[in-house]
Amino acid sequence: MPLKTIDEINEKIREGKAVVVTAEEMIGIVEENGPKKAAQMVDVVTTGTFSPMCSSGAFINFGHSSPPIRMTRVWLNDVMAYAGIAAVDAYIGATELSESQGMAYGGAHVIEDFISGRDIRLRAESYGTDCYPRKSITTTINKYNVNQAYMFNPRNCYQNYAAATNSTDKTIYTYMGTLLPNFGNVTYCTSGQLSPLLNDPEYRTIGIGTRVFIGGAQGYVVFEGTQHYPGQERMPNGTPVGPAGTLAIIGDMKKMSTRFVRAAIYEKYGTTLFVGVGIPIPVLDEDMAMKTAVSDRDIYTVIVDKSGKTSFSQRVSYQELRSGYVTINNRKVPTAPLSSMVKAREIAQLLKEQVQKGEFLLTAPAERLPQHSEPLNRLEERGN
Repeated sequence: MPLKTIDEINEKIREGKAVVVTAEEMIGIVEENGPKKAAQMVDVVTTGTFSPMCSSGAFINFGHSSPPIRMTRVWLNDVMAYAGIAAVDAYIGATELSESQGMAYGGAHVIEDFISGRDIRLRAESYGTDCYPRKSITTTINKYNVNQAYMFNPRNCYQNYAAATNSTDKTIYTYMGTLLPNFGNVTYCTSGQLSPLLNDPEYRTIGIGTRVFIGGAQGYVVFEGTQHYPGQERMPNGTPVGPAGTLAIIGDMKKMSTRFVRAAIYEKYGTTLFVGVGIPIPVLDEDMAMKTAVSDRDIYTVIVDKSGKTSFSQRVSYQELRSGYVTINNRKVPTAPLSSMVKAREIAQLLKEQVQKGEFLLTAPAERLPQHSEPLNRLEERGN
C-alpha cells in the first residue's frame, strides 16, 4: 500500500500544507534523511526540461469566411500547414520550412510569433464546392481572433537521449548541432536529474491524463509519445541507458509564453522548437522518494557517431557530460548541452510555487504508459 495517495496529496495542496521540493532539492533530502523518512517529509517533487523538441506543432481553427472556403492548402507566414482535416482547421509542424525564406524561418517561428501575439499572414486555397464555393483567401490571424489553438506535440520529453559526436574528418551539421571532425566535440540533450521521466523511470505516476506544465500553461499527457520504446537497457535505479519513453502532450497555445517556447535554427539542418515542460511527481512511498532523488552521477547515456560511418558507442554519465569534458580514445573532448539547465531549474521552481499556492493540482493517470513494447520499426525500401 502507498504511504500517500494522490487524492490525499491534493487535499494537502488545497489546504496549503503540502511539502513541495524540486528534483534537485530532493537529492539532498534523501541523502540526509534516507528514502523512508524523505517519503514522509515530502509530498511533491517538481521536474523541468527546456530542450529542442522537433516533434511539436499546433492545431489551429481559423473560423469561417463569407462565402465559406474548404481549405485544402494553407500557408502561415509562407510556411505550409497540413489542411487535410476539416474546412478551416490546420496543423503547423515545428520543422516545416518557409517556402520563401528556407531555413531562416519555419513552423517553430510561426508558433513563437503566434504565442507572442504577432499577426500571422494566412493564405489558403481550395478547389471549391457547392457548400464551400470560395477558392482562395488571404488575411491575417493571431491568438486573439482564432477559435482554438492547441499545441499538440506527438513526441516530447524523451526519457533519455544519446549524446552525439563525429568520427569523420569533416564538420557535419545535425539536429544535435554542429559536430566537429575527428571527435572534436560531444553534444547532449537531456536535463538529467531534473528531467521528468528520469524521475519516474517506471511511469508509476506519469501516464495518460497527467497534468503537466507546457510552455507556461497547464496541459496534459494524452498518450504515449511516438517512438516510445521502454525496452532499453536500464540501470539498477530504473533509468534507461539511451532513448526510451516519450510523451504526447497537449496544451492551450493561447495561454503559453515565449519564456518557455522558442524557435531555433540549426545551421544547415533546419528549424526546431524549444519547449519547456515540467511535471510534478507525487511522492507516494519510499520507492518514489528514491526515484525522485536520482542524480546526474547515476544517469547514463551513450555517445554515438552521428556521421553514421562507424558503430562507435561509449557509455557516459551525465555528471561526466556536465563537467565539460569526456575522454574519447584517451583524449579530452569538450561537451556542450543543447538543453538549458537554467530554464529547466526555472520551470521546476515555478511549478513548485504553483503547487504550493494551490494553482496546480496533481492528476492520477487514467492509464499507465506501456512498460514494454516491440522494438522500433526500421523502415526499409521495398519493391512494388
